[in-house]
Amino acid sequence: MMQMVNLTIDGKQIQAPAGSSVLEAARSAGIYIPTLCYHPDLRPEGACRLCMVEASGARTLVASCVYPVSEGMVVKTNTSKVREARKTVLELLLTNHPKDCLCCQKNGDCELQKIAADLGVRKLRFEGGETRARTIDNSNPSLVRDQEKCILCGRCIRVCRDVQGMSVYSFAGRGFNTMVSTAFEHDLLNSACTYCGQCADVCPTGAIVEKDDTDKVWAAINNPEKVVVVQTAPSVRVALGEELGIPAGQVVTGKMVAALRHLGFDKVFDTNFSADLTIMEEGHEFLQRLQNGGVLPMITSCSPGWVNMIELKYPELLPHLSTAKSPQQMFGAVAKTYFAERAGIDPAKIVSVSVMPCTAKKAEAAREEMCASGYRDVDVVITTRELGRMIREAGIDFNALEEAEFDSPLGTGTGAAVIFGTTGGVMEAALRTVAEVVAGKELPKLEYNEVRGMEQTREAVIDVAGVSVKVAVVHTLKSAKMMLERIKAGTADYQFIEVMACPGGCIGGGGQPVPVDASIRQKRREAIFNCDRTSELRKSHENPEIKTLYDTWLGKPLSERAHSLLHTHYHAQNR
Repeated sequence: MMQMVNLTIDGKQIQAPAGSSVLEAARSAGIYIPTLCYHPDLRPEGACRLCMVEASGARTLVASCVYPVSEGMVVKTNTSKVREARKTVLELLLTNHPKDCLCCQKNGDCELQKIAADLGVRKLRFEGGETRARTIDNSNPSLVRDQEKCILCGRCIRVCRDVQGMSVYSFAGRGFNTMVSTAFEHDLLNSACTYCGQCADVCPTGAIVEKDDTDKVWAAINNPEKVVVVQTAPSVRVALGEELGIPAGQVVTGKMVAALRHLGFDKVFDTNFSADLTIMEEGHEFLQRLQNGGVLPMITSCSPGWVNMIELKYPELLPHLSTAKSPQQMFGAVAKTYFAERAGIDPAKIVSVSVMPCTAKKAEAAREEMCASGYRDVDVVITTRELGRMIREAGIDFNALEEAEFDSPLGTGTGAAVIFGTTGGVMEAALRTVAEVVAGKELPKLEYNEVRGMEQTREAVIDVAGVSVKVAVVHTLKSAKMMLERIKAGTADYQFIEVMACPGGCIGGGGQPVPVDASIRQKRREAIFNCDRTSELRKSHENPEIKTLYDTWLGKPLSERAHSLLHTHYHAQNR
């Protein structure tokens, strides 16, 4: 049984687990304490000192995020001394901070801005001091770093090191010259960055943001010579609402489709279609490897942050990766070939846009390999956050929109496809199809709860039509690295492994609405499974549009045409 302690916060008697912090105890009681360096998913460090409170037994103000509760403790969070200390800390931060809030990409989402407003900071007492001039790192397709806006909270360092295990960032310099730096101050293009975007997710200011490509989308939409098609990833429908003021966990598929039409897209398609296509190709590839002595375990290749990591850190294990492209890239290839042919459109006129939960998808679309159709598979990638900004910019009242349906033929998806949006979903979707392909008949089992969950690594032995298959599901790059070390050591006796780069999979992607924490990811996850449960079609191989695609154009999974358009090979990255 968990030991509890009794304490008083602002006159309120509460209980909190022994060992928890004053900040955690206060939040559990609904008492607000402002923070900047603290994040519920990260180890607390007490760096910003904004969360200071008075605590009995302490001679000075203490940082509540790292100060443990004790029996009989009395805490005051709202005295004049506390408020003055917080304002002083905030004013010192603002003194060296750029004053371009109105045109900053994080305007409205900036935690520094919000706290300044909450604390009533209307003028700065400390003007005229030395300022730090830092360059903007705009070197890569996915992320932009502006060191001038960095407040040295250390969140990016901790999420990259402790959650993702990549340690791209660290503190460098001393005193006033302290900065968050990559190794040797290289830009991200020349660093071992996977572009997963978790640093952008936790950054409280505009110091790290996704590269904004909305101007490219507007330019395409406004060009009468172009046919602009858009695909939306499975997890976007359960997260976009948050960007537009709707509580977490709401499914907004129909309104999202309507909003995209209002923005001016010529065709609104669903990445669920190509997720089903991915299962057909990846599932048959797994069976081929399993039955013909191919390289095992086979590992999924849907997550570009994960692909970047294995290319950077473990290139000798690349033969384990599935050669199947991600759903985003399969869609782009099919849109500029199959769809263009059916619709009688010159593929040179098609602009393929994708809305993704992932900043690494921007880098994936820019890969040299992703142009099997003779054109760039996907021309522009925007994140869920960027789509939210476009909807607001267009003045669309999202809540007032009537729900709309995706266009055909690339707009039909199954429940198996939608669960791609959460960790374990790709594995479960593959098992639904592979089991029935092996059995040659419909099977009663549909949901594979063995691979569901939010543990960092899950494993199970699945009966696939009488054949025992040992599988594993991994999310976060840190856990993926641990799995790869096991494969190198020969202790990972699996046949099939799913890896997602981000916590929780795409629901926790680096381009999803902020703030995000474990509870919000769980709400998005529940919404994903609800989409699956309410779907008329729940198996990828039963998607009628996928059947038509194979019957009339591709032939069969792993055919020559399928290989040329829907598969690729990955290679070592040297940065």
